[in-house]
Amino acid sequence: MSTQPATAPLLIACALGIEHLALRTGERGGAGGPVSLLRTGMGPKAAERSVTRRLADPALAGAAVLATGFCAGLAPGMHPGDLVVAEETRDPEGTVPCVETDLLVKELVRALPGRTVHTGPLTGSDHVVRGHERSELLATGAIAVDMESAATLLSAVRAGERPVAAVRVVVDAPQHELVRIGTVRGGISAFRVLRSVLPAFYEWHRSLLLPRR
Repeated sequence: MSTQPATAPLLIACALGIEHLALRTGERGGAGGPVSLLRTGMGPKAAERSVTRRLADPALAGAAVLATGFCAGLAPGMHPGDLVVAEETRDPEGTVPCVETDLLVKELVRALPGRTVHTGPLTGSDHVVRGHERSELLATGAIAVDMESAATLLSAVRAGERPVAAVRVVVDAPQHELVRIGTVRGGISAFRVLRSVLPAFYEWHRSLLLPRR
């Protein structure tokens, strides 16, 4: 039987200032160890650089990493404010399986009763996806797309063995397509959802610290 240190850190990564604001002003409940919030900047390259740099800190050795923020839903019937829990993240650089996704779903349902939670592959892109690209990505089996989660998780596991996960809030769906990324600022529903996810993240983190047989 092995255990993680009782104070194993949690690194929560997001890209945009509006995402960072939502998380900073969100509900606080206390995780199983120290929590760091990292704003990576937009795009996979920025995420890769920022996460790699932060995880070089010895204080974050073995830290769990959770990528979060907004995303574009790919499946019909998705709506702004829906949640996406990635079973895996994928992009041309590789695929990373996520850990304890069932627990994340359970805790998100508890924290946000009435909100729809979708599970499946979360794919990465280096640009905002629109129109026919949605259908092409949906055909690969992905249910949502964003620009940073895949790069964040791949950089995290390359820096060392650790638990990883990705949870995103839909702001842009096939029937609710954004005109420009700045429209995110008007996504009041998605912003409020993102403010409320931290308790679920903390429960996920605490579960990782329990003894494993």
